[in-house]
Amino acid sequence: MAIRAILFDLDDTLAVDEAVSHETFAHVAAVAADRFGAEPGRFATDAMAIARSLWAEGTCRPFCRSIGISAFECLWGGFEGDSKDLTDLRNWAVAYRVEVFTEALTTQGIVCPPDAGAFLSAEFAATRRSRQRLLAGARDLMAQLSPSYSLALLTNGAPDLQREKIAASGLESFFKAIAVSGEHGIGKPKPEIFDYLLDQLGVTADEALMVGNSLERDIAGARNAGIRSIWIRVPGSEEHAEVSPDYTISALAEIPAILEAFHASRKN
Repeated sequence: MAIRAILFDLDDTLAVDEAVSHETFAHVAAVAADRFGAEPGRFATDAMAIARSLWAEGTCRPFCRSIGISAFECLWGGFEGDSKDLTDLRNWAVAYRVEVFTEALTTQGIVCPPDAGAFLSAEFAATRRSRQRLLAGARDLMAQLSPSYSLALLTNGAPDLQREKIAASGLESFFKAIAVSGEHGIGKPKPEIFDYLLDQLGVTADEALMVGNSLERDIAGARNAGIRSIWIRVPGSEEHAEVSPDYTISALAEIPAILEAFHASRKN
């Protein structure tokens, strides 16, 4: 059966995520060095480790895991919404952000002003937000595929943060359907969120293809939903999962050739 629809993940599939977060930590580390005398390399490494540790121990971790909100996203997301989960996360994140950067300073034995953590937290959020950008070839690929395929976006995360990223990407007009896990209370790899998008597009699983960087969420989720998958290997966002994609690529520009070969094989 021919492929009629292509579902794309967002973070580290179409938009750079992990690398931008690392760049932002490096920027804040330089600010911490200038303002408070921190050793920047150590500060960046410590801040990332502290962020992950506090997030893993936090009371909001189960909710974050269920819809795909990372430790680093908790440093800059607004988490708007009236639900108890979003309200709790929004309130928890205030102290979390300050603690991450305060502890990164005090770990070096720096006696810092009371507002140092809040200052660096605000610097992180503003810088991370300003540095959003696409993976190489993302816009060209959307323009190339959109006349022939129904394109959709399937992204895990908080509703307001993912919608902000989508708007910043400038790609929204290419998609016939968009699903943000936080808007549905269910995220990849559960098949229901994939089924929702298939219904929106009016295609079957056999007529769809999923493209994503996460083996655990994108590729396993596609497999759960009976959808073929392409795994894009993005340095810095690799993970281990007991699942194999149908195709593996290192750049978005490889996708048209895969589609061409797939359809050619069906004609023979």
